[in-house]
Amino acid sequence: MSWKAMHRWLGLTVGTLAVVLGISGAILAIDPVQQAWQASAAPGDLTVATLVERVTRTVPYAEEIRHLPSGAIVVFSFAGEQPQAAYIDPTDGRVLGPWQASALPRWVKNLHRSGLLGDAGRWLAAGIALVMTLLCASALVLLLRRMGGWQRVTKKVRGTLAQRIHVLTGRVVLLVLWLTSVTALTMSASTLGWVALDAGTEPEVLSVVSGQPALSGAQLAPLQSLLVQDLRKLNVPGATDPEDTWKLTTAQGQGWIDRYSGQMLAWQEASLAQRVYALAVVLHTGESAWLWALVLALAGASVLLFWLSGFFIWWQARNQTPQITGNVPMAQADVLIFVASEGGSSWGFAQTLQDALSLCGHRVHTSALENFQTTTATRQVLVLAATYGEGQAPTHASGALALIFKLKANKVPVSVLGFGDRQYPAFCAFAEALDQTLRGQGWLTLLPLECIHQQSAQQFARWGLALAQALNEPLVLSHVPRRPPTTVLTLIGRQNFAAAGGQPTAILRFAWPTDGLRTCLGTHGLARFSAGDLVGIVPPGSSVPRFYSLASGWQDGFLEICVRQMPGGQCSTHLLGLQTHDAIQAFIRPNPGFALPQTRKPVLLIGAGTGVAPLAGFIRRNERMRPMHLYFGGRDPTQDFYFGAEIERWLGEGRLASLQTVFSRVPQGGGYVQDALRRDAERVRHWVSQGAIVRVCGSRAMAQGVTNALDAVLAPLKLSVAKLKAKERYAEDVF
Repeated sequence: MSWKAMHRWLGLTVGTLAVVLGISGAILAIDPVQQAWQASAAPGDLTVATLVERVTRTVPYAEEIRHLPSGAIVVFSFAGEQPQAAYIDPTDGRVLGPWQASALPRWVKNLHRSGLLGDAGRWLAAGIALVMTLLCASALVLLLRRMGGWQRVTKKVRGTLAQRIHVLTGRVVLLVLWLTSVTALTMSASTLGWVALDAGTEPEVLSVVSGQPALSGAQLAPLQSLLVQDLRKLNVPGATDPEDTWKLTTAQGQGWIDRYSGQMLAWQEASLAQRVYALAVVLHTGESAWLWALVLALAGASVLLFWLSGFFIWWQARNQTPQITGNVPMAQADVLIFVASEGGSSWGFAQTLQDALSLCGHRVHTSALENFQTTTATRQVLVLAATYGEGQAPTHASGALALIFKLKANKVPVSVLGFGDRQYPAFCAFAEALDQTLRGQGWLTLLPLECIHQQSAQQFARWGLALAQALNEPLVLSHVPRRPPTTVLTLIGRQNFAAAGGQPTAILRFAWPTDGLRTCLGTHGLARFSAGDLVGIVPPGSSVPRFYSLASGWQDGFLEICVRQMPGGQCSTHLLGLQTHDAIQAFIRPNPGFALPQTRKPVLLIGAGTGVAPLAGFIRRNERMRPMHLYFGGRDPTQDFYFGAEIERWLGEGRLASLQTVFSRVPQGGGYVQDALRRDAERVRHWVSQGAIVRVCGSRAMAQGVTNALDAVLAPLKLSVAKLKAKERYAEDVF
């Protein structure tokens, strides 16, 4: 069983019981905090001898003096036949009031220790503690895999809201939860009798009656050199038994003192098991350390957050993972499709591919990548490989590369299609590694490696056209991804632009209704959206959404996009044909990798054409006037300077620090944004050396040109775009 599978199923099953222990443990951890606040602690230099003298003046029949973990001093005595216990002020021996055991309901402790099931429940609690230890170990392994190793474990977390909550909470409290699990096992070992806590048989010692009067506690030499802070318990010899002794208990052990001579008659060191148990109690309960108790309370409460976020992660993955239909046995299939998918969405693309190939008369078998092999019937192999974390294989396919490396290549072509997100520095790194391994082993290929950004159905369809041409078959890949529920957006305004290059463009502004916020909250865990996020729009007669980058945030009170007519584009044609008060169906997809971090460092914004939309949104929300510098590229300033009037106004308001525009079709001084970057090399290097954040939005060709230009500009700083991506200072939104 993989680490991920173990973590998932232990968390979903036994984790439910762990929630009960976590919440009850959080309640119990408040008790040490309350006691510490109420305690009248002894001064650090107060000796036990002085304390005994003060106590015996106010409580003449004291039988035991106990130093509680909270720091309070409690004296136990008898008034006639009635036992009494009282708090004592150690500075003068005054009785502060009666003492009683913790006011926390007894059933909460029983619930935490045994689940209200008695001895059987103690075994259950020990088992849950063991499971929690395994959960913490597997969580650490998965955390390191997701983040890309120890060096990146504190980096920004990406993913759905549930994934981010799960990982961020884990980074904060994982070590604490592991420690509470280990200490719970330690305590259970003694409770269940696995480890003996007795230091040994107590020595048979008696005070030697010499005819001299017994010494007072203040006169005993061992108590004169012992500080109260080191005391746990002191038993006073009985008045009716002349041979009775003083019994002293500390963390180091226990001793017996002659009441007449004041000599230590015997000393018994605390056993290793006792010392370990005492430390485990402090670490598990927070006794004597109220700040640690607060940490334990928060960690205990976090178990519920862990379970809920983990459940949503599992539920989302379960809904995204389809059952492949139409599979023929592998031995009979002429086309094999192998899938590597962390979240499950790549399996949907595999089903679409299998259905299309089956319609063309192929016998197709789809399986996970770790089952990679060929048979005598195999004629083509297609691999759909997603990249996980910082370039790793999906968990289930972690051993696939090693497996393929051991296999002997044959004449069957193997083609790889990668899935990833360009916001990650290692975009499709696993697919690239897989493709390189296959070629290195001598496997043939029908198509070169292709990589798909953010599960684009459009890119998948284009790859399908290339596959159809290579196979010389009428193959059509029309993938319909599962989409979240949509809401209605109403057009409230538009700006039309001349047809630069024969492609009319418009900035469309939609009202953002309250029910839309509710839809997003229920679907994505978002009640808000930001500039740079994506809006998915489903045109009439289509089931495939088209995504547009947002030029506004929820604070603006509207949703704004920039749409250019695409040749044969069903969605762009529909949008550009809208009139005021017309409505569309849409939903929000978060794009956290493109968002700007909260920092005062400079921001370098580079966009071309409609790619300026999310950058305009960043500038619009720049109320704090962080230094933002925009490089905008277009064809003709009279036709496609999108958001031009707003950008000029923001420049005057100080929301934008500087603006550089370049247009490729002006008579003189034309060019592209990468040319402007080269001309401003010194300024660009200055901003980057100050820690500038870089955001690029536009076509893939434009983004590649910017990368090449910046690599050259930043070379004197020994920096590159790849290094900036690795530091999460550079992100692209390309189309």
